[in-house]
Amino acid sequence: MPPIQFVVDRREAGKTLAAVLKTRYGLSWAQAKRLVERRHVKVSGQVETDIARRLKLGKRVELAAGTVEIKKGARSEEKGVRREEKRTGSKERDKTGSPKNEPAARNKRAPSSPHTLSLDCVVYQDDAVVVVNKPAGLTTMRHVEEAAEFGTRGKRFLPKTLADLLPGLLGTPDRPVIAVHRIDRDTSGLVVFARTRAAAESLLKQFRKHSTERRYLALTRGVPPAGRIESILVRDRGDGRRGSSTDFLAEGGKRAITHVSVRETFGNFALVECRLETGRTHQVRIHLGEADAPLCGENVYDRPVNGKPVPDGSGARRPMLHAARLGFAHPETGDAVSWEVEPPEDFQQVWARCRTRE
Repeated sequence: MPPIQFVVDRREAGKTLAAVLKTRYGLSWAQAKRLVERRHVKVSGQVETDIARRLKLGKRVELAAGTVEIKKGARSEEKGVRREEKRTGSKERDKTGSPKNEPAARNKRAPSSPHTLSLDCVVYQDDAVVVVNKPAGLTTMRHVEEAAEFGTRGKRFLPKTLADLLPGLLGTPDRPVIAVHRIDRDTSGLVVFARTRAAAESLLKQFRKHSTERRYLALTRGVPPAGRIESILVRDRGDGRRGSSTDFLAEGGKRAITHVSVRETFGNFALVECRLETGRTHQVRIHLGEADAPLCGENVYDRPVNGKPVPDGSGARRPMLHAARLGFAHPETGDAVSWEVEPPEDFQQVWARCRTRE
């Protein structure tokens, strides 16, 4: 599902970001503030964390997909999108991505997932756990805060997550799975869900103790130094992006450790394996970006603070990161179990292109 976008018009120019979001989408001040504070809003392609920022005429504002419900009578993003599409010649589309005035646009039910999952995605299942090879572009699970904010009715308008889709795929629609960790929406690869409360408690304990095995494959532009990377990750490194702090007592700071090994180099590109000792939000992306080797396709952690992005000639359309290996102690038997899956086709294609540019 694409992000929600609009272009600031004359009536909105000069108003604060919170005021514009409130008017356009019928939000309360608190809801508009939460959207910005949770980094769901970009202005001109950059994450914006200042709710009081005054917007200029013609600026493009982007909200993460599924973060707002377009209510009847509220101004939608379509007005701003239409102006842009007149310049590009694109056909006007509604929030589901379907052409307007066609049947899909009149369907008021929740938008379907962009992925059709098959049992091929299920790597392993038993009565306690299910291990899935998640496709890129699919959210692992819904944040508790997000679910509470939108409520039962509002959730119908949010795209389905992997946790939402799995019960039906497994033939047990009335038996929800329990998410115990997550990988980024645009990251592909292995993720485990518990099927019982006891299994969930066992797995959560293992993830908290960092006793699970998690290895990622990454395609980078630049070759990072091999070795151990340790830093304190904070929500805002100074330009609205997550990043590392030199202050070990930084408010909200979390210790993050990544072990990096370079598997293959091809000119200015590399295939890198990252073993996670901790599992912080965007940990691998941040550590590699700060090692002057951002992921191919990375457009957030690909620049120094307030600096320009590192050039990317890979042609990647998403951050090239794949959760290739996952291991843990089985919650019921205690046996060490692990799985490994190959990167998806788009990862393989970028990998091949980088090799030819050596």
